[in-house]
Amino acid sequence: MPLHTSPEVVVQRQLDAYNARDLTAWLATYAPDAQQFELGGKLLAQGHADIQARTAARFSEPDLHAHLLRREVFGNVVVDHEDVSRTFPEGPGRMELVCVYVVEGGLIRSASFAFGPPCLTPSSLQSAR
Repeated sequence: MPLHTSPEVVVQRQLDAYNARDLTAWLATYAPDAQQFELGGKLLAQGHADIQARTAARFSEPDLHAHLLRREVFGNVVVDHEDVSRTFPEGPGRMELVCVYVVEGGLIRSASFAFGPPCLTPSSLQSAR
């Protein structure tokens, strides 16, 4: 990936690969030693192997899709607010997600996430009872 690739382009490439459930293309947007955190500092994964292990099962979810609600770019920092459809253990639903990406050299160096509560779809609520 060229060093002159803008942070916004890198993060959009990551989002497109996520929605395509293309783990190889998605992982290629991250630096080999990248880190993922919960917003506030708790380390979730470090390096491609950890990040891939953390994400692989999610890419097999039939309802997986992230809809970008808003994006802000501050130099090499990109902040996305997303509405994400997922298949939770209790069934299909949605959650809001705020992602803060730090991009250096055309790759995501770190990503921090604030997870909203899962909201199950009404049909999931009936079958969970």
